[in-house]
Amino acid sequence: MEDTKPGLVLGKVYLIPTTLGDNAPLEVLPISIKRTIENIDHYIVENEKTARRFIKKVSPSKPQPSLQIETLNKYTDPAVIPSYLDPCIQGKNIGVLSEAGCPGIADPGADVVRVAHERRIQVVPLVGPSSILMAMMASGMNGQNFAFNGYLPIDNTERKSMIKQLERLSREKGQSQIFMETPYRNNKLFQELIKTLQKTTRLCIAADITLSTEFIRTKSVREWKEPGTDLDKRPAIFIIQA
Repeated sequence: MEDTKPGLVLGKVYLIPTTLGDNAPLEVLPISIKRTIENIDHYIVENEKTARRFIKKVSPSKPQPSLQIETLNKYTDPAVIPSYLDPCIQGKNIGVLSEAGCPGIADPGADVVRVAHERRIQVVPLVGPSSILMAMMASGMNGQNFAFNGYLPIDNTERKSMIKQLERLSREKGQSQIFMETPYRNNKLFQELIKTLQKTTRLCIAADITLSTEFIRTKSVREWKEPGTDLDKRPAIFIIQA
């Protein structure tokens, strides 16, 4: 789909990473993020309130009334997403903000990026923290062959089956398997992993990445059976390698 006229200068879509928790943005984000935010007034975000708070932290002098914000989450009608990019057709840049980490990675921002490519609008990814990649970096597991599987099924039987399937894939392909869970269900998933995985399978848990409470450990399932790990309400990434 192409709806632009030859010679028309389009705006760009900037994918702007955010922090992974409530820390000072410029502790973990490059100064280029600040410069980008200062020059963009149109945004597509998951939550307007938290997006405005983040923008104010990064650029306190930026006038909030000048911001034009569209919301993109699981309740957004897909049919309206193309209209969110209309400012680009008018030559204005747009910033896409995730609630945490990098837009487009386990994030609805991917839908905006897809439409941007369809409309021949340039997409510019900016440097910032990704809990998935940072966990992989720190895990000591196979960083040349890995797969991100998103959220595991909520149903107990389906989740147990998926855990076994991922462990089998890891063993057969030598592939690290990455997944995540809603923070308040972390402990339940952790216990399910301990009960379901083979004792020799390695498990990495990376919680609160970049925060003062950061916790990253890789141990065998046998070693994880020791008590004392509490992941309740802590954003976490899980990685297994058989």
